[in-house]
Amino acid sequence: MTDSSGPSSGLSSGPSFEISSGISSELRTRLRRAVRGEVEFDVTARALVTMDASNYRRVPLGVVAPRDADDVAAVLEICRAHGVPVVARGGGTSIAGQATGTGVVLDFTRHMNRVLGIDAEARTAVVQPGLVLDRLQEAAAPYGLRFGADPSTHSRCTLGGMIGNNACGSHSVAWGTTADGVRELSVITARGQRLRLGEGWAGAPDGLRELVEGELARLRTGFPELPRRISGYALDALLPERGADVARSFCGSEGTLGVLTEAVVRLVKTPRARVLAVLGYADESAAAEAAAGLLPHRPLTVEGMARDLVPSATGLPRGDAWLFVEAGGESEQEARARAETIVRAAGAVDALVVGDPAAQRALWRIREDASGTATRMPDGSEAWPGWEDCAVPPARLGPYLREFRALLAAHGLRGTPYGHFGDGCIHVRIDFDLLTRDGIGRFRRFSEELAELVVAHGGSLSGEHGDGQARAELLPRMYGEEMVALFERVKGIWDPDDLLNPGMLVRPAPLDANLRFSVLPRRPVDVAFGYTADGGDFSAAVRRCVGVAKCRTTTATGPAVMCPSYRVTGEERHSTRGRARLLHEMLAGELVTGGWRSAEVRDALDLCLACKGCRSDCPVEVDMATYKAEFLHHHYAGRLRPAAHYVLGRLPVWLRWAARTRTAPLLNALAAVPPLAAAAKRLGGIAPERDVPRLAREPFTRWWRRRRTDGEQGRGELVVLWPDTFTEHLSPAVGRAAVRVLEAAGLRVALPPTLHLRRPPVGDGRSAALNPVSVLRGRGRVCCGLTYVSTGQLDRARAVLRRTLDLMEPVLETSAPVVVLEPSCAAALRADLPELLPDDPRARRLAGRVLTFAETLRRHAPGWTPPRLDRPVVGQTHCHQHAVLGDTADRELRAAAGLTGEPAGGCCGLAGNFGFEKGHWEVSVACAEEQLLPAVRRAPDGAVVLADGYSCRTQLEQLAGVRGRHLAEVLAEGLEKGPGEKPEEEPEGR
Repeated sequence: MTDSSGPSSGLSSGPSFEISSGISSELRTRLRRAVRGEVEFDVTARALVTMDASNYRRVPLGVVAPRDADDVAAVLEICRAHGVPVVARGGGTSIAGQATGTGVVLDFTRHMNRVLGIDAEARTAVVQPGLVLDRLQEAAAPYGLRFGADPSTHSRCTLGGMIGNNACGSHSVAWGTTADGVRELSVITARGQRLRLGEGWAGAPDGLRELVEGELARLRTGFPELPRRISGYALDALLPERGADVARSFCGSEGTLGVLTEAVVRLVKTPRARVLAVLGYADESAAAEAAAGLLPHRPLTVEGMARDLVPSATGLPRGDAWLFVEAGGESEQEARARAETIVRAAGAVDALVVGDPAAQRALWRIREDASGTATRMPDGSEAWPGWEDCAVPPARLGPYLREFRALLAAHGLRGTPYGHFGDGCIHVRIDFDLLTRDGIGRFRRFSEELAELVVAHGGSLSGEHGDGQARAELLPRMYGEEMVALFERVKGIWDPDDLLNPGMLVRPAPLDANLRFSVLPRRPVDVAFGYTADGGDFSAAVRRCVGVAKCRTTTATGPAVMCPSYRVTGEERHSTRGRARLLHEMLAGELVTGGWRSAEVRDALDLCLACKGCRSDCPVEVDMATYKAEFLHHHYAGRLRPAAHYVLGRLPVWLRWAARTRTAPLLNALAAVPPLAAAAKRLGGIAPERDVPRLAREPFTRWWRRRRTDGEQGRGELVVLWPDTFTEHLSPAVGRAAVRVLEAAGLRVALPPTLHLRRPPVGDGRSAALNPVSVLRGRGRVCCGLTYVSTGQLDRARAVLRRTLDLMEPVLETSAPVVVLEPSCAAALRADLPELLPDDPRARRLAGRVLTFAETLRRHAPGWTPPRLDRPVVGQTHCHQHAVLGDTADRELRAAAGLTGEPAGGCCGLAGNFGFEKGHWEVSVACAEEQLLPAVRRAPDGAVVLADGYSCRTQLEQLAGVRGRHLAEVLAEGLEKGPGEKPEEEPEGR
């Protein structure tokens, strides 16, 4: 990084204040005495809330999780006495900086997060501010009702945050903004007054009505009329002709007027059926110009996005931009008829009408993930919010977009607009350089010119996410100085001490202050992984997390995995975002001061299962498993490691030793003696609740050599079967089954060499027939290095992988694919190998050869027909397969074999070494109980329990007494048995 010093990148907040350590300690003590909820002033708690989903960072004094309104009142009273600001925070997904603060942060998500009641007849619900929107939708669904506003962050944003920002979402063309869904609000002012806000001046603080009635002319003429005007205070809601609605005027005030403790919200009737029309256009301007013309047909949504934000246009109609237009009805026929009417009026180059709910959800995920996807440009460079949600009248959207594009070009910037085209609201992430003085200066100049452009089109600086720090400085350009002065007077009536979220909306901090990037190292950090997608810069990798918090979902949907530890604990520090925030603060060194030795980061990463779910499920592909391995590598450099790292991290060494000495039967016998097993687990750092897995009496490669000696040979195209540690020593039955199926499919199977060669021959990958003269460096075994990577022993991992590449050179001279049966090993070879050895061209060559069992059959035996089994299946797709490898080939192979049913999502909870380590038992079991174990318990008679990963099979056996099977085993048994015939049970370790 280059120099980013200077006033434009400082860390000052708007209104500055200093708190001595003595006052901070006294504040903490008083809060702990007065508040029933948690009061946390430790480094971890503060580090987790320094940022939201914006470009800004502010370090708080502490965090309080109130249990009720009395706790909130106590916090306000004590903080007012100490002159300490208070910031209310929900899901922390705000994009303008308004969920960060320098005083005390109120976290409503832990306790004040319930639906208190639903009145289906009145179509209302009573909710607390920390309630996640999806939980309200679930509670209202049985009544055929829902809350109208639905931001793309619906699985983690809270009602309090939505009210604070006046959030909108994709259905606002039909059901309006959050303010349209608010009936009454219970708030506490900074001076402790408890108010019940509503229509007819209900709950108005003293002086507000008099102020408004003296400014009626200004309020009637000073606000632009457009559906997405979110900027500033909604004072026009206080006009008498609009019902003098104090609750509505409070919406969008960003926590600057009072603290919300309860809300009565309106619910809308959910259409019985919905049909989605996806309309293709030549570009986003054409889509934008068409959007307004669709509004008379009363669609539920009119969303737009361009090709740049779509990883793959497969399944979308022709075009380079699309409108997602949803139509509702009392029946699918009625909804479809409306959708087809919209298609005829759309003027699109192509269209797709989708009625199937699952197909609709898949399409909507493309749109919802855009908020994360947009943080990377097509070439991988970074892009940032800041002008995330401007809105103009819908009829002006086409011209506005063309001028917006021209302005970007004039400043040498790039960004891809998307968003709520039917409401004239555009989201965009722009490739601002927020790391250097020149880049920050360009950011300011562009912001000022864009504000002028938006105003020229009659628009609002914010159309959904609020002004926060990102835009509040520019509000005079939209409203004029006199209206902004009126905003300040209103703030003074509600909060005369400027206690609540100072620096937001009125008297704002500069838009280029408090930037979260300015505290990061200016030079790349010395790291072990290559981070090739981030230019080799670990700081850039950590910056991937922009805070949209998809990892904070409380239930896994579909095949999703991320983030199992958060779903179990509900704690921010155990989410992907929380861990990324701690790594950010570790690099900054201001709050987390221990660097790589940080105990705070180590403890947060301890419950990371390294499942890699975030690598695929996070819209910006944060890879916390890799970051964890990197941290552990540095954290324990030159230090004694936990015992489990030596036992589980070096598992390949111990298992090879047992195989060479042929002591597996003895070790199995000793492990069956409870006192001996307990002592071994205690010494090895293994969870006492775990059973020690049985070792195979005959390793897979010994069976292979014996089989070849007996004269069995395969013919056909050569494939090299990888003898991973788990297949070799713990599940050789999987390897034997794979050989049986691959040969039945007409393939010739070989194993990798076990000799390092001077001149690698081209052959079948077996060493036995090679000329000993060609031997250069002795014997060895290939290994993917997985166990070393997962425990952060990266120097050892690289040494193992280099030896593996030496051994694999004869295979790399051929065109043979490398078949890896264990998904975690395949993922390590495909993803970790080239990152750990980025300068060795053999690493990428080997990574490119790696195939799963199902991929091998699909690509190299496309004409083979598997045995028809006609049985239901349950189980779980391995996390690493989901995240790195994909399971399309597995799905196709299962379908061809007549294996019906969908594997569960989530994580099994064992996750390699994680579930075996002491202290992880409860989390491991809770992860398994989320989806895997309930799915197995619900399985119909005769169902096959599929689990390709050794960890998944072990978890099933130890927690449910069920043997999971690799797909290769099921197919191999099917080659010998009839359709629907149940296979014989064979335990692991045989």
